[in-house]
Formats: sequence, structure tokens, C-alpha cells
Amino acid sequence: MSTAPRLLAISDLHIGHPENREIVERLRPASDRDWLLLAGDVGERFEEVEWALTLLRDRFATVVWSPGNHELWTPPGDPVQLRGEARYQRLVEMCRRQDVHTPEDPYPVWEGEHGPVVVAPLFLLYDYTFRPVGTSTKEAALARAYDAGVVCTDEVLLHPDPYPSREAWCRARLALTEARLSAVDPTLPTVLVNHYPLVREPTRVLRYPEFAQWCGTERTADWHRRFRAAAVVYGHLHIPRTTYYDGVPFVEVSVGYPREWRQRPGDPGRLREILPAAALGAGRR
Repeated sequence: MSTAPRLLAISDLHIGHPENREIVERLRPASDRDWLLLAGDVGERFEEVEWALTLLRDRFATVVWSPGNHELWTPPGDPVQLRGEARYQRLVEMCRRQDVHTPEDPYPVWEGEHGPVVVAPLFLLYDYTFRPVGTSTKEAALARAYDAGVVCTDEVLLHPDPYPSREAWCRARLALTEARLSAVDPTLPTVLVNHYPLVREPTRVLRYPEFAQWCGTERTADWHRRFRAAAVVYGHLHIPRTTYYDGVPFVEVSVGYPREWRQRPGDPGRLREILPAAALGAGRR
């Protein structure tokens, strides 16, 4: 392959669904120098994630992974029954064996067209601050979600061990990540890759607004400005689109579940080109 290298992204592969596993099997770069950014929710069982990352690393020059909530679940029947931080660290160890970049590694620098750009995979979680209108506490927000029957499975399967809560784990990840991003060369722009949107605005279109509390944290609302983002890549919402905040493209790159992508036109496994921003082809909001 001799075409120019591209910085590509996708997320929410959910390969526990056979149709989605077939999508992953079809993913191919156009150039042997293409990079692939994975913004989480590759799968739920440890072996699923390992299978997909091994396959994709064999095909792409560089693979960068940020964990989603599903990789952090401890589902019944998974031979790997580690919880919380221990499960995350086991995933990081597996990625390192496959030469896949994680949020724990030095941030790689994209030197291709429109570079150099620091590619920063993030692991931040959420802290229940994206609350429904009219609720001022986590307890009130959760109560409304339970009343509406809209409760994320994280409440059962995503354990924060050894932290006392998911929001405490989130606080620790925010502090660690903020320090690392602050140390990045200030002359270089970044591409921030996180499973959750860094700003609340993309969640405003959710069919069930109660779900937004599991979608990020208000504490990252200015990170795209502070850390010179040329683009922000995220997933989780299963609403693939590009929106702009302060002139920065936020690219939602989810595949989602078969029942969702079957309703959309086009190829559900389309890889999104992240740079340049002009290639994103979406209206501004």
C-alpha cells in the first residue's frame, strides 16, 4: 500500500455481537502506515478485547486504545474475574504485550500529514455531574434514573476497587491525567481520545437524559482548550457525528449495537479520519 498515512478512529465495537465481530474482521487500513485510535468498548470479556486488539495491531502501523466502561466490567462467566483497577491494569499489560498504546504509556506523536500532533489516550471515567435538570445530587439523579427505568449496567458490573466509589476513581484519574497533559510540549497540539465526551453538550440529544450521568464529568469542560486539542475523539453515546465546541471538532466514532447501526445509512464499520478537521464533513454546532 502506498497511499498517504491517515489517523483513523472507531469505537464501541461490542464484538460480543457476532455481526459486530464480522465488522472488526473486515477492518483494513488503506496504507501500511495508518494509525487506528480505539475509543473504548471493544468488548466485555477479556478474551474478546485481546482478540480484537491482536487482530488490529497486526494490520495497522500503530494502535492507540482508551478503555470504555464495558472493558472494565467484570461479567459473570469471564475467566478473568479481576475487578476495578486490577482489571484495568491487566488490560494495560495485555496491550503492552501487543504493542498497543494505552493511557499509561508515553503519548505517541503523529508525524504524518497535519502533524506533529500528540495523540493522548485518556481514561477518566465519570462522576455523576452530568445530572438531569432539577437534580442537584448524585442520589437524586440516580433516584430519577431508577424511577425512569434507565440505569447503566455499570451500577452492577463496573466495580471501583480499591476506590470506595466510581466517582472517587474518576477523581484519581482526573488528577493523574491532568498532570500528564500539563507536561506535554506546549508548542504541540493534541488529539484527545477518551471513551466519554469531555463536554456535556453531546449528551443533550440523548433519548433518555437520565443516562447522561454515566457519560463524563463537568471537570473536563475546558480541557479541549487548555490542552490545545486539534480534535477530540470519543464514543459511548452510540450517536456517530461531529460537533464543534470553541472551534474544536468532537468526533463521536461509535459502531454501536446491531439494532442501532442497522437503522443508519452507510457502512457501520467506516473508519473516521481525524486529521485534518476539514475532512470530517459535518455541520457545526
